[in-house]
Amino acid sequence: MNTLKPLLLTFAFLLISSTTQAQFWKKIGNKIEKAAERAVIRKTEQKVTKETEKGMDSILNPNTGKKRKNKDTSSENDSNQNSETYDKDVTSENPKVWSTYNFVPGDEIIFQDDLLNEENGEFPSRWDLISGSVENAVLGDENIINLDNNSIITPLLNKENYLPEVFTIEFDAYFFSEKGFNSGWQNYSILFSPKGEKVYYPKGSEDYFYPIILNRDKATLSSKINGVKKEFEGSEKVLDVQPVWRHFAITFNKRSLKVFIDEHRVLNIPNLGEGFNPQKLSILAHSYYDDGYVRAIKNIRVAKGGKDLYDRVVADGKFVTRGILFDVNKATIQKESYGVLNEVAKMMKEHKDLNFKIEGHTDSDGADSYNLKLSAERATAVKNTLQEMGISKDRFQTEGKGETTPVSDNTSPEGKANNRRVEFIKIK
Repeated sequence: MNTLKPLLLTFAFLLISSTTQAQFWKKIGNKIEKAAERAVIRKTEQKVTKETEKGMDSILNPNTGKKRKNKDTSSENDSNQNSETYDKDVTSENPKVWSTYNFVPGDEIIFQDDLLNEENGEFPSRWDLISGSVENAVLGDENIINLDNNSIITPLLNKENYLPEVFTIEFDAYFFSEKGFNSGWQNYSILFSPKGEKVYYPKGSEDYFYPIILNRDKATLSSKINGVKKEFEGSEKVLDVQPVWRHFAITFNKRSLKVFIDEHRVLNIPNLGEGFNPQKLSILAHSYYDDGYVRAIKNIRVAKGGKDLYDRVVADGKFVTRGILFDVNKATIQKESYGVLNEVAKMMKEHKDLNFKIEGHTDSDGADSYNLKLSAERATAVKNTLQEMGISKDRFQTEGKGETTPVSDNTSPEGKANNRRVEFIKIK
């Protein structure tokens, strides 16, 4: 018995020790697993941060801790401006013909900001700040509006309510996301309310509309229409290219809404109800992670809508478009112009009797003779592009008018934008 007691105690000790060790190693294993997870997360975050600092506006030059001066850039009227730029290595899509794009911008420019003559580090002069912090900056060789996380800005206009019942909105937004990150982590919102809260239409009703949320590859709109909650969402394939500029185009026609991301139509809502009555807008930039990521917009344009192209031709014998855009001081057509060009080609294929004189027009910046030559080259570029789309060159004449026939003043960005146009005049 005396011999058995030590054996029993030894066995009990070993059993307890074995159980304790198992629990200990289980805890160690859990800690190692957690540590590994944290290490992966840190590694991913460090990689994202590293790429962000390399590829985007990191605000500070890593070598000196100061912003670096960049060479002067030229604007459309050849005026130079001093600018500061951030370190970056921006990748973008190769240009391509947007063969299925059918967005047609409005006829009359209400608001346009090409960010010319803005001073780096200052607040954009054509905007008002609702919340956050915003400044002018340079990314690559382009002027941008750089927004801190959750910042909101609104166009600075004299009229309180300036959106008509038919309008279009266009702008470019910058996205950066490591592969594996859900694209929803970064977005830009179009608000029809001061701070992004629900907007109730009509006043006093229970119907509401949240902001239009624009991600890198999708758009969403939450609402309650005639007492029924509705969620609208459309998306396209996620891009592998990082970082990337995306072109957003929104068209609203009384009660219908369409949203385009680049050449893709991602939302097509036929009826938002009579209550949806936006009168002013603002833009919010948001990232779920705020670790040096850039939120930037450029090329913002708001325009008053108009009639169908063919209806304009029937009524007026011509149509005027400000949706055919060109590179600065060149006759190179930008890809966003294919919404209009595709519609023109479609119309001319459906109506074989339609022939046009294409007139190019410019604003008053630059020498008269230069503008005349440039406008003629742009008119020819439009004809050549339509010919490539299957329309015979024999159905066109071209002429450059330069700055000789303005339709608006040349003293404001909107006036100049309205003068920069292409006219299609019906000929027999």
